[in-house]
Amino acid sequence: MGESTKITVESNDTLENSMKVAFATKDLEVINAHFGGAKEFVVYNVSKDGFSLAGVIKTDTSDLAGDDKTDFKVKALEGINIMYCESIGGTAAAKVIRAGINPMKVPEPRSIKEILGELIEMINTNPPPWVKRIMNIETVEDPRLARWAID
Repeated sequence: MGESTKITVESNDTLENSMKVAFATKDLEVINAHFGGAKEFVVYNVSKDGFSLAGVIKTDTSDLAGDDKTDFKVKALEGINIMYCESIGGTAAAKVIRAGINPMKVPEPRSIKEILGELIEMINTNPPPWVKRIMNIETVEDPRLARWAID
């Protein structure tokens, strides 16, 4: 049976209202692995204040077949909010979404640090409602309502 190993990083960083973001990677620096073929997922806590390394999830599904591989990876990623990968099949994406994980595909290999920077910028400017829910961010002002304002 495949083995999942979670390596956690001891840290004094406390990022309030952070979300857990996993990246399918072959080298811990670049998103360069297909979901089904990823042997490692590096995990970061991400908040409006920055990011910190949370750990690495190592998955070995070499002795599993078919749907068991996908189910194993989904279970290993329990507690992750967003998962970035180079590609993911439709059935696997459906299972990931049902597990409460938001899958994100990148069309070509990208630096994990670059994506982390983009996430922080998005959180601090105009995060979508689903990110606000994950991070417990209150909506103070909804810019969509401005068009209905009576002057």
